[in-house]
Amino acid sequence: MGWWLWRTNRIVRARDHRWRQDEEVKAGRRTLAEVDAMTGTEFEELIAGLCRRDGCTEVRRVGGSHDNGADVLGRLPDGRTMVVQCKRYAPSSTIASRELRDLLGAKVHFQADVAVFVTTTRFSRPSEKFAVEPGILAVHRDHLGLWNNGASLLSLSGVNGQGQGDSRHRARWKQAYGK
Repeated sequence: MGWWLWRTNRIVRARDHRWRQDEEVKAGRRTLAEVDAMTGTEFEELIAGLCRRDGCTEVRRVGGSHDNGADVLGRLPDGRTMVVQCKRYAPSSTIASRELRDLLGAKVHFQADVAVFVTTTRFSRPSEKFAVEPGILAVHRDHLGLWNNGASLLSLSGVNGQGQGDSRHRARWKQAYGK
């Protein structure tokens, strides 16, 4: 009887492990079109899930009204605290500098070591420059696609302030998204 219970437990645990792995794969295969169709809360949950996948701890979604400019809080794998602001906008819009200033205020309020701004669109040139100076990690649409497909959050810090492309890329962006 003991052997049968042990064997049944092993089978159930193996099935649960496979199911959890399948769910992680499904979650990681969201297209940017599916991300665009999410609600703001779902987008914040996606970002929190990506942070957890990358080894961040104490990750929690705090977004909503009266969130003091933070949507996700947590600790990076190296122990530094982070504050994340998530903006799910139409791909044709741009992020203005004032939104990054709000994130800097949240960084001070929550006494975070790292500030991350994640968006489904792109940054205006002034806001991109503004993000790099105080060290905000600016994750725009192209970087979000990389992060969603397996790149780690910390690997994106190496390309911070870059990757929005040259004039030809911006022209294709405007043609594709209408702005």
